[in-house]
Amino acid sequence: MTARKRFGQHFLRDPGVLRRIVEAIDPLRGDAIVEIGPGEGALTRPLLERVDRLSAIEIDRDLAARLAAEFPPARLSLQCADALAFDFSAFPDGVRIVGNLPYNISTPLLFHLAGFADRVRDMHFLLQKEVVDRMVAKPSTRAYGRLSVTLQVRFAMQKLFSVAPGAFRPPPKVDSALVRLVPLPGVAIPENFAEVVRRAFSARRKTLRNALPLQAADFRALGIDPQLRPENLSPADYVRIACRVNDVGAIASV
Repeated sequence: MTARKRFGQHFLRDPGVLRRIVEAIDPLRGDAIVEIGPGEGALTRPLLERVDRLSAIEIDRDLAARLAAEFPPARLSLQCADALAFDFSAFPDGVRIVGNLPYNISTPLLFHLAGFADRVRDMHFLLQKEVVDRMVAKPSTRAYGRLSVTLQVRFAMQKLFSVAPGAFRPPPKVDSALVRLVPLPGVAIPENFAEVVRRAFSARRKTLRNALPLQAADFRALGIDPQLRPENLSPADYVRIACRVNDVGAIASV
């Protein structure tokens, strides 16, 4: 089937890479697993060899129809829907989410999935390598940014291995990588956290004093140098800043 550019489709075809992905996921028979973007079913089939039942979300109606014709509903529960708008709380606690994610929606989809971290056991995604590098980047590095902070405050993440373009049809112009995300226990995140991080990194070349609605005294109380830039802070620092913004009543200006 011809890949559709508007859906960012690059179908994974390499048996060796598929085997390594399944080994990394290590599914058990009774696991609740959701596959995002099953496409032609290259990953779906080996997963169904290991689990009793699989759920999948596919936006392409033609591909969804082909998968529905191949697998009975008792084995493959298929939702023809946009994962960006999907309510993942519909799945049971401890769900495992996997997928070869389209490059054109990977970042907003990761932001969306971060909101369901408390319901997830783990996630394994094949993504553009540059995106994975941003996800796991350390503070004060070029790749570190809003995506890094938003995910690292909720997940322990590990880049597992890289995948060359030739493993896909059609081949993308960049390398890919498999990443594992495991939710961190007991994380309390202020409601304004996402907006504080967004505001900080929208002005990442400014100092914190000029990027965020806090006074120098507030930064001193937090033990943070207001002359630092947004990329110099850890995810935990942003949690403390968000709490301080709430405490001083500056949330309306964020």
